[in-house]
Amino acid sequence: MKKILHVDDEKDIRAVAKLALQSVGGFDLTSCASGQEALDCVAEIAPDLIMLDVMMPGMDGPSTLIELRKREDVAEVPIVFMTAKTQQDEIRSLLDLGAIGVIAKPFDPMKLSEEVRKVWSTWKENEGKD
Repeated sequence: MKKILHVDDEKDIRAVAKLALQSVGGFDLTSCASGQEALDCVAEIAPDLIMLDVMMPGMDGPSTLIELRKREDVAEVPIVFMTAKTQQDEIRSLLDLGAIGVIAKPFDPMKLSEEVRKVWSTWKENEGKD
């Protein structure tokens, strides 16, 4: 079972994502409420994928990605951003930071795991990974 670390400051979104990704999608999901919390627990979780909210108080998603990339233990873990800001230039800037994809919020809980699998498989095909 693939492990996902989901980071979002909104409790309701974490609850819906848990339902969507764990109950519907069959992923092993761990949620964190902040970028700092994610940095503190990511090594212990050893996720296969990290999903980051873009706009969070304190350490936002892009700052969290930058810090994760500095760590040898998780530098290669693929990261997907989730955001309501989906203008092409905003998406491009997130991808330029090293994210493998961007999922729009609000998301459809019944289709979220499908979207995650699609982004993940496209990245794997392009990177030649399995």
